[in-house]
Amino acid sequence: MISLDEAVTARLESHGQRFEVLIDPDAALAIKRGEFDGELEDVIAAEDVFENADRGDRPPEDALEEVFGTTEPIEVIPDVVRDGEIQITADQRREMQEQKHRQLVQRITRNAVNPQMDDAPHPPERIESALEETDFRVDPMEPVENQVDEALEALRPVIPIRFDEVTVAVQVPADYAGSAQAQIRQFGDLEREEWQSDGSWIGVITFPAGMQNDFYDLVNEHTSGEAETEIVKDEDDLNTR
Repeated sequence: MISLDEAVTARLESHGQRFEVLIDPDAALAIKRGEFDGELEDVIAAEDVFENADRGDRPPEDALEEVFGTTEPIEVIPDVVRDGEIQITADQRREMQEQKHRQLVQRITRNAVNPQMDDAPHPPERIESALEETDFRVDPMEPVENQVDEALEALRPVIPIRFDEVTVAVQVPADYAGSAQAQIRQFGDLEREEWQSDGSWIGVITFPAGMQNDFYDLVNEHTSGEAETEIVKDEDDLNTR
């Protein structure tokens, strides 16, 4: 379950009765869209249906039976969310907007590069600053992934930016290969790997271009800076390795 501070109220009025449930806002939106595939118990603040959640008042059981055909809260809650309205306070809306804004900046930072600077990653601070210069505002009631394209369109007149992936070949010396390759292969999509006769390991990894600095930090951390890396420019280069 989630805390009351994290929950919003979903309210349905039907047959002269009011039914309220307390649920995570993102889960509520997913249920409305028919996209929720998690465990309901993990995203509700109370396994209960209320007439007034603030006071803790509950509707009559015969009203639940009449409207939903059951008195079991776990069966009623999705119906209240799906058919009702999501109620959020000004504070909840502000907190949700700030959270979505942070998630959006993080997603753009992980995937975006500067095409005018040899596809170097944009630091989060630059994305933040550029967004402040646009009219774009995060919608707290919309999933972050649905807002990325609109945010990019707003950013393009302000900074050179595009989403891209990068493929990097890395050779890890034998002294570090055993532990380092296990960490490196998890960073992105492992396109190819090869163990050399001297015990060293070569891997070719594809990952979001904005994460290049994180990748090099990871490689250096696990190889004491002794690994060699090279960006793979095209498929022909990849095939010659």
